[in-house]
Amino acid sequence: MKFGIMFANVLGFTRAEGAVAIAQAAEASGFESLWAVEHVVVPARYESEYPYSDSGRMPGTDDVDIPDPLVWLAYVAAATNTIRLATGILILAERNPVVTAKEVATLDLLSNGRVTLGVGVGWLREEFEAIGVPFERRGRRLDENIAAMRALWTQDLPTYQGEFVSFTNAICRPHPAQSSVPIVIGGHTDAAARRAGRLGDGFFPGKGDFEHLVAVMRDAATDAGRDPDAIELTSGGEDALGPDALDSVARLADLGVERIVIPPLAFDADNIHDALARYGDEVIAKA
Repeated sequence: MKFGIMFANVLGFTRAEGAVAIAQAAEASGFESLWAVEHVVVPARYESEYPYSDSGRMPGTDDVDIPDPLVWLAYVAAATNTIRLATGILILAERNPVVTAKEVATLDLLSNGRVTLGVGVGWLREEFEAIGVPFERRGRRLDENIAAMRALWTQDLPTYQGEFVSFTNAICRPHPAQSSVPIVIGGHTDAAARRAGRLGDGFFPGKGDFEHLVAVMRDAATDAGRDPDAIELTSGGEDALGPDALDSVARLADLGVERIVIPPLAFDADNIHDALARYGDEVIAKA
């Protein structure tokens, strides 16, 4: 089982000292990956419903710092050696895929192939409006963006023709250090599960009926002529934090989960090392 840390780039880890502290502590404690979140803007008093809490609001206040995940990951890449650099998730449906492909490939090259790109459609309509991207049909836009980025990463003369993205012989160098950056589909809906089955290298259900979503993903993969077993499963690991953590890890492993992602166990640079080291000794080393 692999273990990652979610929300790595917020709270006490938005500044240089905290960013380096959590990255180096995680690497030293046996964590496989850091997952950085994204919101370009959070419009004050937004009305869209945040799907991952009962309140319909994101944790914290609207004016909390959320550093750009790719820039943040580039910074901590220079302070680490082995830990994977993941986005959880990048709102790719609101981004220019050609520019993003260049940024991700550059990060992957400079980090010696350590990038995992978690992507999703997004939920915050007001953010899309502020950026100037239509909220409607964002699922189709995400599908095209993924295909276009893979073309840019893998083709010598990248060409892609879609409804939202089109280019011909658009050379985009450097290519990633990996043959292509693995893309993890995040989301909590059947649509996200089907997208993971059709297009994803991995699937990270954000909430909901995990077994149902995995079954939907597997069916979609089979329908698309893909091997569902090749799609890596990631799960949130709140149940893997208490005294029954090892039992929870074993249960998730039985469901086919290959990576468990937990929130930071401390929220400041002074305490993060000891908190993660304890988890490494008590859970990761025994899982």
